[in-house]
Amino acid sequence: MQQPSFVPDFSKGLVPAIVQDAEDGEVLMLAYMNETAWQKTVETGEAHYWSRSRQKLWHKGESSGNVQKVHSIRIDCDQDTILLSVTQIGGAACHTGRRSCFYRKWDETGESICSEQVFDPEKVYK
Repeated sequence: MQQPSFVPDFSKGLVPAIVQDAEDGEVLMLAYMNETAWQKTVETGEAHYWSRSRQKLWHKGESSGNVQKVHSIRIDCDQDTILLSVTQIGGAACHTGRRSCFYRKWDETGESICSEQVFDPEKVYK
């Protein structure tokens, strides 16, 4: 990908990155980027994040093979939130094996599971 002229404002630390499916707009996940993750994402065209739990740079799909191919990047008006439009390889963005991390739904009819399980995480993350 060509380097954009705009960049997120990392002066306050990590920046949230909302990830949407490029084809249907479904929100797949929320992660965080630091400046290194941003640069690797732009350089490679694949999503990289900062793992807060592991305290390290994380190439999405490095364990599962379910990488995210970036189609476009948007930054909000305050330059403190990133929106990625991606193709989710393997069909699952969530470590639970589901298409979306937002797989639990509540509305006036009650609670439901609204995102299919694509893989068994116990088999993938041995």
